[in-house]
Amino acid sequence: MNKKEAQKGLDQFKKQVANELSINLEDGYNGNLTSKEAGSIGGEMVKRMVESYEERLK
Repeated sequence: MNKKEAQKGLDQFKKQVANELSINLEDGYNGNLTSKEAGSIGGEMVKRMVESYEERLK
C-alpha cells in the first residue's frame, strides 16, 4: 500500500465515522466544524483502531 492509498483509506474512514456521528464532513477544508465535533471524529477513529488492534491480538 502506498501513501496515496493509505490517505484515501483514512479519509473514507473519517467520513464514515463522521456520518455515523451525524457530523457533516465535506471534502477538503472543514473549518466550520467545532472543536468538539472534530475531536469526536478523531477520538472515535482512534477508539475503533485500538479496538481492532486488540481484537487481532486475541
